Amino acid sequence: MAHRTQKPDQAAQLPPPLKHVHLNAAGIDVGGESHYVAVPADRDGQPVREFGCFTPDLYQLADWLKACGVDTVAMESTGVYWIPVFEVLEEHGFEVKLVSPQQLKRAPRRKTDVLDCQWLQELHTFGLLSGAFRPEDQVCVLRSYVRQRGMLVRYAGQHIQHMQKALTQMNVQLQHAVSDITGVTGMGIVRAILAGERNPRKLATLREPGCKRDQATIAKALKGNWRREHLFALQQAVELYDSYQQKIADCDQQILAQLRSFEDRSESGSGTPPPPLPEGRKPRKNEPTFDAAGEVYRITGVDLTKINAIQGNTALKVISEIGTDMSPWPNEKHFTSWLGLCPDNRISGGKKLRQRKVPPNANRAAEALRIAARSLHRSSSALGAFLRRMKARIGMPKAIEATARKLAVQIYYMLKHGTDYVDRGQDYYERAYQDRVLRNLSSNARKLGYRLVKEEPASTQPLPA
Repeated sequence: MAHRTQKPDQAAQLPPPLKHVHLNAAGIDVGGESHYVAVPADRDGQPVREFGCFTPDLYQLADWLKACGVDTVAMESTGVYWIPVFEVLEEHGFEVKLVSPQQLKRAPRRKTDVLDCQWLQELHTFGLLSGAFRPEDQVCVLRSYVRQRGMLVRYAGQHIQHMQKALTQMNVQLQHAVSDITGVTGMGIVRAILAGERNPRKLATLREPGCKRDQATIAKALKGNWRREHLFALQQAVELYDSYQQKIADCDQQILAQLRSFEDRSESGSGTPPPPLPEGRKPRKNEPTFDAAGEVYRITGVDLTKINAIQGNTALKVISEIGTDMSPWPNEKHFTSWLGLCPDNRISGGKKLRQRKVPPNANRAAEALRIAARSLHRSSSALGAFLRRMKARIGMPKAIEATARKLAVQIYYMLKHGTDYVDRGQDYYERAYQDRVLRNLSSNARKLGYRLVKEEPASTQPLPA
């Protein structure tokens, strides 16, 4: 039997799918104390090097990559250690791809720091790695401020719980007398207690006119056991709460200054601006001290608050995570998939590989949309009708996910095309749903050889005398 011999030059050639896509690629294994970097083997006598994590070491790393002719770098996202490396390399003009660890787990390999960076470099050379989404630097700065504000709000909430605990230990049932102890009435009573007032009736006179409870009920709830250790804990909780409120106000100023640095698109946008906030209006709890809806409209050219359940704070959170440019996502399906609001519908051989549920993720924009969708339960809008119908069909958790996806689609269309959102109401949605059900029933009836006929209501004839 004759055997065909393969020429050496043919053996050295790679198949078309494995051609080099990035000839000048490097891979970095990011660590807490040092970073291992790999470049193509023909670029340096020592193609794998270790660099420290100090800033001078990072600049030395960038200079070495320049000397090796590298123009694109792939690195694995590891905690927050990648951020300084990413920023330094981006500052030096490199195209940096931040790779999700899930991508690298799919390919088996030996686990060492040296092999990791070489493996990253090899996969990136063949174009087998896709970078994670990262908005432009201007949006990244806004995102950092908004995330910092959210962290401060969570920390302030912990000290509210500390206040409630101290009051409960003194058997001061303030939480049953007022709906919110951090409101005007609640904080007025707490500060009076810390000032030395112990008479329940005098404390009850601090009740605001809009409070639902009367003075007698509030006075009955404010008779407690005034122990010094509990009063000390209450005082520290209030001081820490006030400190965080001041930090939140400072953060609002930074967010507003960063928003003002964006280009004004309100004049070129096709949408109508939101109405300005009335003068003297106090912001709601945890709401920014500035007009968030107006600022978001100014930088996007559309009023996202016209979408039901989207308030100014929600719009600000979403824009700080996704930016104003929708070009990274070709269509709304890619966008909702990136948000993690799409179920996993992978099918092989006609069988579902996994349950059709939304995989868990920590996308902050998606979480803000879920919270907004939850508030539509009693809404008379079309989105509210959709939420209630999906709740009856698949349960409330999945209905919230489906409604959050609809909110995300509307945001995508508004930012992509600059259009306004118009709510047609729950009656329009119910009629459209009924027409869709009738079309499906008519189609199924025709397949079986039948035809649907609308039954006319029976006419009421007067009875004979």
